[in-house]
Amino acid sequence: MSPAAVHVRPLDRWTAGHAVDTVFAQLSPRSRYLRFHSAVPRLPGPVRAALVDLDGRSRAAVVAETCGPGGPAPVGIARIARTDPGTAEIAVAVVDDWQRQGIGRLLVSAVATLAEELGYTALRGGVLPENVAMLGLARSVFPPATRHFDGDVIQLAVPLGAAAWTVTDEDVLADLVSR
Repeated sequence: MSPAAVHVRPLDRWTAGHAVDTVFAQLSPRSRYLRFHSAVPRLPGPVRAALVDLDGRSRAAVVAETCGPGGPAPVGIARIARTDPGTAEIAVAVVDDWQRQGIGRLLVSAVATLAEELGYTALRGGVLPENVAMLGLARSVFPPATRHFDGDVIQLAVPLGAAAWTVTDEDVLADLVSR
């Protein structure tokens, strides 16, 4: 299995339900914990409703799919949800069988591009400290990202567009300290 066999496309509210259900069903308890920051044996109705309520502007998502004998099969989702003017929260989930194969990188890059096209200037996300794979992915895809520990999670702040290319002395110092 390789990322070349994967297609990434935007989701809408009419196709999101199938993708959300399929991806969630293929996440191990550990992957669900890392994504939702708690044990989630079943996707609660209100959470599912929020995940599929996409308007393409303040709530948008992309799905990674493989081409199988039964048609496209979702293997990961990345979504953004507006939190403040110009800022959106990012969240990503990749089914266990496709983790560490570049799918997360494809999804994060695609949803960041979508966010920038929609006019967002920053992405934010909370990552559990033990989710070293996601922290490494964020570091490699978003070098200008800043991070700080906020209680139980590491909060990431990712500038987009022109803001991503503005490097201050504080940015350099923060990057050196985080290594």
